[in-house]
Amino acid sequence: MSEAIKDLLYRMAEDELILGHRNSEWTGLGPILEEDIAFSSIAQDQIGHALANYTILNEQFGEPVPDVIAFSRDEKQFHCCQFVELPIGDYAFSLIRHFLFDHAETIRYEALALSSFAPLGSLAKKIKGELKYHVLHGDLWVTKLGQGTEESHARMQTALNEAFPYALGMFEPSKYDEELEREKVTIGETALQTKWLEVVTPILEKANLVLPKLSIKDRKYGGRQGYHTEYLQPLIDEMTEVYRLDPAATW
Repeated sequence: MSEAIKDLLYRMAEDELILGHRNSEWTGLGPILEEDIAFSSIAQDQIGHALANYTILNEQFGEPVPDVIAFSRDEKQFHCCQFVELPIGDYAFSLIRHFLFDHAETIRYEALALSSFAPLGSLAKKIKGELKYHVLHGDLWVTKLGQGTEESHARMQTALNEAFPYALGMFEPSKYDEELEREKVTIGETALQTKWLEVVTPILEKANLVLPKLSIKDRKYGGRQGYHTEYLQPLIDEMTEVYRLDPAATW
């Protein structure tokens, strides 16, 4: 059972860590000051969530301390989905990714709040409260821009078309799904995806946006197994540059 929970924690932590780093790239570049601050705050929360999951791995399973886990590995050792690795693109793409990802995380942590694994259940109860503000922000701007001008609508639909195949990779099946469900640690990825679609579809419809129709082969899987896009290793190199100068340094 421990291997199943460890795999789950790594997947969640690394989605948050990598997307947190991506979202931090909007600092100083937001289209308006309010959005500059919003994306910076969201990024800070996501990196904090990654730290919390890494801390459980360290304290409950004897994995390395969070800094070592986060900053001393290369792309093949990361369990994040490919969706979070993609460059920030234009504001429409980052906003759509934020909207899709944070709704998925909210549903995931709501399920985990009932987890039989107490440390994760306690953490989930705290984090799902923070995510409430993320989804309110995403819902507001997706709706506003989807219903806005012809150009804003077109940009949002283009971003959704690009993002959706990768977003489905958040729910890439795990070999541990049945075990996690049986032991009531969490619900499986298929159930999470179903709940997620039930939530995001009506919001997108309100924004006059249409989910693209995809076949199974269009889903961007592989990240959970260490198969990543060309963008992840350069991001890791940048993220770990200072740490790798002297891993033993103290601050």
